[in-house]
Amino acid sequence: MPTEIRVLTRTLNDIAAVTVTPFDADGAVDLDANAKLVRRLIDAGVRVITPNGNTGEFYALTPDERRQVLESTAAAAGDDATVLAGVGLDVPSAVESARHAGEHGARMVMVHQPVHPYVAAEGWVDYHRRIAEAVPDLGVVPYVRDPRITGAQVARLGEACPNVVGVKYAVPDPVRFASVARDAGLDRFAWLCGLAEPYTPAYWAVGARGFTSGLVTAVPGLTLRMRDALRAGDYAAAMEVWELIRRFEELRGADSSADNVAVVKEALAQLGLCRGDVRPPSRALPASVRDEVASILATWQEGAA
Repeated sequence: MPTEIRVLTRTLNDIAAVTVTPFDADGAVDLDANAKLVRRLIDAGVRVITPNGNTGEFYALTPDERRQVLESTAAAAGDDATVLAGVGLDVPSAVESARHAGEHGARMVMVHQPVHPYVAAEGWVDYHRRIAEAVPDLGVVPYVRDPRITGAQVARLGEACPNVVGVKYAVPDPVRFASVARDAGLDRFAWLCGLAEPYTPAYWAVGARGFTSGLVTAVPGLTLRMRDALRAGDYAAAMEVWELIRRFEELRGADSSADNVAVVKEALAQLGLCRGDVRPPSRALPASVRDEVASILATWQEGAA
């Protein structure tokens, strides 16, 4: 395995912070707030930043806005963190976005699951192969949300494209993940739990050594505590964090994750870090949920005192 591939794989064995996209009072992307949020994460100790992920409202942004967010994030990160840029949609659009990300300092791209009503398993391989082959100098990380994708297909993709360095696995089934990772090559790829902190201890137990998080954008200390506990093999300490964040993540996951982004942005707004606005098809939170977010934040702040 080439040295650069090994380096990128090791880099992914960590927290990948999936950032929000803040908006200003007129509804435009607030690039100043975005840069401050990125620096806050880096100053806290986060070393992998993912702009234009699902928590960043990828599908609600225009192509130009996604480019702006990427450029802002990469400039704010500089050499202090690795940018894992979200790309996707049709193959030409994904390739264009990936090349743009590389030109502005990103070292890796996360390829969103194909948005198509008819996805064949072999077509999934071909989709990612075409993107990866177009950007051979970038690490590529498929985002797997489809339980039909097997380890054999991931392995074939890795054989065809050495720059496929990791897999963000977001099928809510730790047993299936364990099988897919081993069939594909547990040591060939970096395996990230793509379902955030609620699933991370279970996925870590069967081989994931990285995980994605939106919560970390609001309260980086809790996510870092979970990572450090898992690295130390202290599952009791990791589950203490799990208990602390459980209700917050339940709010995000309710009603098929309808308020996933809005809950994170509400926490950021209450912390005075950005506005809580989200774009359709997400919604503004009802008062009862905003109040519960405030109670959770107060509990976390009490625990940190």
